[in-house]
Amino acid sequence: MTALADRVAQLTGAGEATRAFPVDGGDICDAWSIQLRGGPHGLHRKVFAKTLSDSPPGFFAAEAAGLTLLAVTGTVAVPDVLAVEDDLLVLEWLEPGEATAEQADRLGRDLAALHDTTALSYGTPGRTAYIGPLTLPSPSAPVTDPAGWPAFHAEYRLLPFLRQAVDGGGIEADDARDVERLCERIGEIAGPPQPPALIHGDLWSGNVHWTTGQPGAAGGTAGARARLIDPAAQGGHPETDLAFLQLFGCPQISRILAAYDEVRHIEGRAERVPLHQLHHLLVHAVLFGSGYGALCGATARAALG
Repeated sequence: MTALADRVAQLTGAGEATRAFPVDGGDICDAWSIQLRGGPHGLHRKVFAKTLSDSPPGFFAAEAAGLTLLAVTGTVAVPDVLAVEDDLLVLEWLEPGEATAEQADRLGRDLAALHDTTALSYGTPGRTAYIGPLTLPSPSAPVTDPAGWPAFHAEYRLLPFLRQAVDGGGIEADDARDVERLCERIGEIAGPPQPPALIHGDLWSGNVHWTTGQPGAAGGTAGARARLIDPAAQGGHPETDLAFLQLFGCPQISRILAAYDEVRHIEGRAERVPLHQLHHLLVHAVLFGSGYGALCGATARAALG
């Protein structure tokens, strides 16, 4: 840990690291809080560091690129990237706070603005991207036709992870066949054409970081704003972000969706939630096994109606 802390101090230009301890950081990486002293940012500063031994090529660089891609839209809030190397990512420290109604309302509006940002293509052609530790496949050439999303989603977001789940024993044959059946019929249930929009791509509740702010009027807080972390930023369908946010239960989800809907109403979205949750469930089946495989089958059947 001392070597890691000293390395972070050097990368961020601090004089020294005075304290380092592990913190919760998800299922994939090890996470650390590191206290720094000196350097251009003042006497004391806390940062967040993530490490992953034997990380895939470009793993943390892809995450840093995704955070930057989201940040430059000026829509959603993300942590600042302070340093990135093959096995290490250093971000600004975000003090955790309560999931307040004010932050939820702001997050809903921010997501609506993000999803109004046009992406150059579905997926990430020419750029490496990951969801968890798994590579996100993308077409070699840009796919920009709004009517092309169903075929893109089936070919690059459903079938590759279905194959991995089958090969790893994460899904039973009957459930796999129902996912394949959905892929064959996805054009019938995908809804109206959707131009590629910039999406977070891995927006489960754990990737929404609620923060603290300064005491404000009427007992509220000023400056508190939910930050989005761990993106798989890509060109995709806005409904995918919203559906995944609903999947495992997000604090204040009703307020987030209501605020989003006030800015960017999507007709018929509720009926398509299972379709847009299936990709993430297949990823979980690959990573965590057959319990999610059964849920994949049930979700495919729900999407088909």
